[in-house]
Amino acid sequence: MAFARTRQALAIAGVLGLALGATACGTGNDKKSDKASSPECAAYEKYQGHDGKKVTIYSSIRDIEADRLEQSWKQFEDCTGITIDHEGSGEFEAQLGVRVDGGNAPDLAFIPQPGLLKRFVDSGKIKTVGADTKALAEQNFTADWLKYSTVDGKLYGVPLGSNVKSYVWYSPKTFKEKGWTVPTTWDELIALSDKIAASGTKPWCAGIESGDATGWPATDWIEDVMLRTAGPEVYDQWTTHGIPFNDPKVADAVNKAGTILKNEKYVNGGFGGVKSIATTSFQEAGTPITTGKCAMHRQASFYANQWPKGTKVAEDGDVFAFYFPAIDPAKGKPVLGAGEFVAAFADRPEVQAVQTYLASGEYVNSRAKIGDWLSANKKLDINNVPNPVDKLSVQILQDPKTVFRFDGSDLMPAAVGAGTFWKGMVDWINGKDTATVLNGIESSWPK
Repeated sequence: MAFARTRQALAIAGVLGLALGATACGTGNDKKSDKASSPECAAYEKYQGHDGKKVTIYSSIRDIEADRLEQSWKQFEDCTGITIDHEGSGEFEAQLGVRVDGGNAPDLAFIPQPGLLKRFVDSGKIKTVGADTKALAEQNFTADWLKYSTVDGKLYGVPLGSNVKSYVWYSPKTFKEKGWTVPTTWDELIALSDKIAASGTKPWCAGIESGDATGWPATDWIEDVMLRTAGPEVYDQWTTHGIPFNDPKVADAVNKAGTILKNEKYVNGGFGGVKSIATTSFQEAGTPITTGKCAMHRQASFYANQWPKGTKVAEDGDVFAFYFPAIDPAKGKPVLGAGEFVAAFADRPEVQAVQTYLASGEYVNSRAKIGDWLSANKKLDINNVPNPVDKLSVQILQDPKTVFRFDGSDLMPAAVGAGTFWKGMVDWINGKDTATVLNGIESSWPK
């Protein structure tokens, strides 16, 4: 799930935003014309003319990431006079529908699931992007990314943040002390897991609890393994129901993931046995690596935000990540990833201005400099990405040779991808057999 399903923040009040505007833009007074002419505000000139307006945004982004969102668009607020009122929720996927259906839709939403976005498009709730936004999106993103928010040839959302999910987090310091070598193949990964387990340490820790979104981290495991066992073409058939959810190829991927996730000898370091995975929050799931209670944690690049304060993320640091190894060399080295799409439920001029700004190079570089964030936006300068894992992710995303596939559960119809698939993985972790789980998900696919 893209990403990232996290964080909450308080919006800066409009009056305060205007009062701070002159200071932020270095004019010494609060005249709008003076702000518009200041050097710091030159990049925002095309977004001006909406002084005193408010735009609401709803997302799954909470805690520290929400604070960083506030920081990333503060100068935009100061220079345009637009107040951005952001709310993050751990129940975003469920509550967005409630709000929209209840006539209380936000102006903008950061939607991580193309399947969920399409549901709102089909019900006539989401507006097509404006001409300025569309032009900027086509300039800054590849066609592959834009297709995820395109329905019947019309663009309904703009990519925002991105993440690479095919990572295994570990402690370089611990690996060095123990003489463990970073694996580059699946066989090496399993051999290392056996070696660590034999030493008395659980090789893996995992957690799939995430409020109303509980189960999504396990779907990422299945998707990553599916890409590696069946290949990207079959993966595409699976996410579009070209093959049934209970196809033997899907069952093989689930069972392969189960050789780690349902192995009592391997999991769940620092928390308990296999079933503890279902009750361990995804935010806390990897932290036992920092105390030596587990050795590895498969999670996306955005997990860099979850390490305890002061944790050094680097190749020679407290934690780092390696590529989740390929299983079948003939299938290449695929990369699973995700991201959010900025979709509009209102088309007022100030809403369009914010949506356009979020698609710009100015915005993505502003957010990237703050840390622990990346985007597939082609205007992102890798030199503005401080986190070494994020740098690696940007290189992967910008490499035309990368075989990239979007998070499968996010592509599926919302009733499956953000419903029965998530719930089915919880049942699976809690002991239900693969065939029963997959049959249940297959029966839920919309006819």
